[in-house]
Amino acid sequence: MSMLFVFLQLAEGLLTSVSIFALTLIFSLPLGLVVSFGRMSKNKIMQTVIKVYISIMRGTPLMLQLIVVYFAPFYMWKMRIASSYRFLAVIIAFSINYAAYFAEIYRGGIESMPVGQYEAAKVLGFSRYQTFFKIILPQVIKRILPSITNEIITLVKDTSLAFVIAVAEMFTLAKQIAAAQTTIMPLIIAGLYYYVFNLFVAFLMEYIEKRYSYYR
Repeated sequence: MSMLFVFLQLAEGLLTSVSIFALTLIFSLPLGLVVSFGRMSKNKIMQTVIKVYISIMRGTPLMLQLIVVYFAPFYMWKMRIASSYRFLAVIIAFSINYAAYFAEIYRGGIESMPVGQYEAAKVLGFSRYQTFFKIILPQVIKRILPSITNEIITLVKDTSLAFVIAVAEMFTLAKQIAAAQTTIMPLIIAGLYYYVFNLFVAFLMEYIEKRYSYYR
């Protein structure tokens, strides 16, 4: 098997990995913000429920969460699991997992903001909605970008966990090719793909950080 063929095969798997990565961010970033609101809520019941959710998501392996999300419909409601559900289960599991981490990052950023910011906005006639989204949130984003970047880079590598429910992302294909051809080269090429992908993500996040530098 030629090296070019291996590159092309893994490129197909990379598309699946990128899809998992992109869809997870699309759903988990806003969900994390909503969860952080619940975590900071004055309603003790909601706060407790969110605390338990975050504790479970951060305290159990993502691999286990993938298995639970995929098999739960069958074991809980005897629903037939279609093969098309595999990819959806991956997105659901990744999104609720990363939302928990993002929620705590958001919470840390929001709670670090001086109370005077809110009081000044109130004096100027801003509503609570305007205060948060026009004044507080942009500053919070600036503060939490390094932490968000770390989680996003971890997500790139975690996409390989999709193999546990037989979703053929890049690393799974690399292992299959390596086993069939009895060579480690496909795994090395996969590692190169991951490295380049992470370089791109790091470059993009650094660019975003610079765009927010006017808040210094």
